[in-house]
Amino acid sequence: MRIDRKKLQQPDVYWARAVAEEVIAVFPDLDEYVVSSGISPSGAIHFGNFREIMTQNAVKLELEKMGKKVKFVFVWDDFDAMRKVPSGVDESYVEHLRKPLSAIPDPTGEYESWAKRHEVDFEKSLDELGIKLEFRYQTEMYQSGAYDDAMIKALQNRHVIAKILLSNMSDKAKAAKEINEVEYIAAYYPVSIFSSFTGKDTTEILSYDGESEITYRCKETGNEETIDIRKQHIVKLNWKTDWAMRWNDMGVNFESAGKDHLSPNGSYDVSAEVVKDVYGTDPPLSLAYEFIGIRGLGAKMSGSTGNSVSPAQLLDIYEVPLLLWLYFRKLPAQRFDLAFDSEIIRQYSDFDRMVERFRAKELNEDDGEAIRLAGGEDAPMNPIPFRQAIAFGQIVQWDVSKVVHMMKELEMEYDESSVITRLKKAQAFLETYNSEEMISLLGDRNMDYVSSMSDEQKKYILRLREYLATGVEAISEIEKMMYEIPKEDGMDDEARKQAQRSFFKDVYNLLISKDTGPRLSTFLWAVDREKVLELLTIS
Repeated sequence: MRIDRKKLQQPDVYWARAVAEEVIAVFPDLDEYVVSSGISPSGAIHFGNFREIMTQNAVKLELEKMGKKVKFVFVWDDFDAMRKVPSGVDESYVEHLRKPLSAIPDPTGEYESWAKRHEVDFEKSLDELGIKLEFRYQTEMYQSGAYDDAMIKALQNRHVIAKILLSNMSDKAKAAKEINEVEYIAAYYPVSIFSSFTGKDTTEILSYDGESEITYRCKETGNEETIDIRKQHIVKLNWKTDWAMRWNDMGVNFESAGKDHLSPNGSYDVSAEVVKDVYGTDPPLSLAYEFIGIRGLGAKMSGSTGNSVSPAQLLDIYEVPLLLWLYFRKLPAQRFDLAFDSEIIRQYSDFDRMVERFRAKELNEDDGEAIRLAGGEDAPMNPIPFRQAIAFGQIVQWDVSKVVHMMKELEMEYDESSVITRLKKAQAFLETYNSEEMISLLGDRNMDYVSSMSDEQKKYILRLREYLATGVEAISEIEKMMYEIPKEDGMDDEARKQAQRSFFKDVYNLLISKDTGPRLSTFLWAVDREKVLELLTIS
């Protein structure tokens, strides 16, 4: 059951509220509602997976706001087989292909398994975001026997499942796979078996007794074995049947998915039929979400290629409320970008402005709810703009006390807690992801530029050097002098402004070899004064 997109576009009704209302309409009067997400920890979990989690979480919060008890279950598919060795991992790991992710060692030995390494990192990020959920680990569930009855039921209905798969398969796909429908149905099994000889799912099922015993052949060793599903927990349901089984097992009422899964005759349609025809329950409500773009890194996000952007990296540069707001404010079907370039400066600015409007009660319910869910109500009053944090932070080497001093000198009353938080984010943004934009003093005098200067230009530079050599420390005094130095008697306003612009350009070029840079008065106050005097020595 898909949610009609039109229901998410009601005027002045927040989209997650509309979803929550639809969930209650379809599943009325439940003691507890369940939303769910799931990811296979085959590699570092990339930020694209957050879209599903954020969508589920927004609906959970709206259901709770409506007085409902809600459980958010996050399923780790760590009983999935590793299909390829991710980029950056030693090729020796090819020996572990087709084994469960939970049975593969962590390359560093820090964690108990390959799966656990990626699970722990992602769970830390979810905790930092304040998302409350419970985790279900599929290896534990399968190996505990919790799914034994469900697997047996699927095996007993294997022909039903095979027909569902065929009915959702195009004629073109059947032809490409050279499928004979009668043979396909007769030979189909909705499970895979991890060989007790190799630990891999490179096996072929030979027969099933209709109850709990199944016979298979290990393709690598040629060995055959008959096992009891209830005693040897090396059997796993195939993906689409597994999805249906867990919906039934957990009583899931809502689970969004990527648009590929929600395409006609896709994974959702197949699993929805399986849960109804095999397990006798209704599928959860669902809606498709659009994938998210990334700016500033130039790498395709993929958890298996090694080019992924992790949630931890996002949290390096994004404050939690801002990151949450970027997800919550958009309809799930709307695409948006996260940024490691200057676009993030605009995003911080937009968020600050929306929080200010929220407090002034200028937002409609839709925009206001996105801010509220993101924690905007608790955001600092008058936060330091992110652009300012970048500019101030780098010239004082990210020293919070110096930034606070500058603010007082310049009569800027930014919230001090925001300075502490944003300075850290700004430092990561600049040093880790945009180091080419960093401003630093030249190592040696810029004599090429000096040779291009007129005597009048040099005169102004000498005045500045003499003034700084007096040891002046007040930013306000430096600021005043910077504008006074290039002024001459008889100048009109336009001539004075032109002389000041030219003077500032000269100073920037002598100090950092650029035409523009950070605010000069604060820069000159913050950086090494002796080095500045050296660079301003032009004779």
